[in-house]
Amino acid sequence: MIADNWPGSDGQTRIKICGIQDPEMAHVAIDAGASAIGMVNHPASPRHVDEKTIAHIRQSIPSSFPSVEVLVDPSLEKLRDTRGWVQLHGEESEALVSAASGPVIRGFSFSPEAVRRWNECEAVSILLIDGPGKGAGERFDHDQLLELKDSVDKPLVIAGGLCPETVGDVIRLLKPWGVDVSSGVESERGQKDPDLIRAFCDAVRAGNS
Repeated sequence: MIADNWPGSDGQTRIKICGIQDPEMAHVAIDAGASAIGMVNHPASPRHVDEKTIAHIRQSIPSSFPSVEVLVDPSLEKLRDTRGWVQLHGEESEALVSAASGPVIRGFSFSPEAVRRWNECEAVSILLIDGPGKGAGERFDHDQLLELKDSVDKPLVIAGGLCPETVGDVIRLLKPWGVDVSSGVESERGQKDPDLIRAFCDAVRAGNS
């Protein structure tokens, strides 16, 4: 499985810190125990970074460490030109998802239908299940996902409304392959807080124990 190269041992929940905007915060996340970082290339987002900044961040971290470029409804040309891990977090079709040049994380708002649809898409390596606002930090119905979880054969990453205070309960309930956080480790909108990143990673480890 291509996702096996994400740092983490069997039975331990992987951690993706999303919305990284500079090399310094990337290193905070890595040192805290993150398994991957995400960088949002979407001008409408308060966490937007351009391709030059993404390249700069990637050059500052170990080349083997997973870094994910987050795109929302990219053009076919952009998707084909994007190297490495990509997270698609818009209304992309299966055909567009299949055109990606690298491994794909498919981000979507939770619904049973969406889970089934993207679990069946061969081009998708990881399912990232978000709340109703897709990136708005809103929680979805975890109990409903629990009923479906055994039918999903792709790695599941849970997002939406997670923070150091809530992630442990989510891990104990769903036992996901990974968790994703952005706004839950910010001191203000779009501004990552090193202490919150460390607290989140500590809470994930505590949730696994």
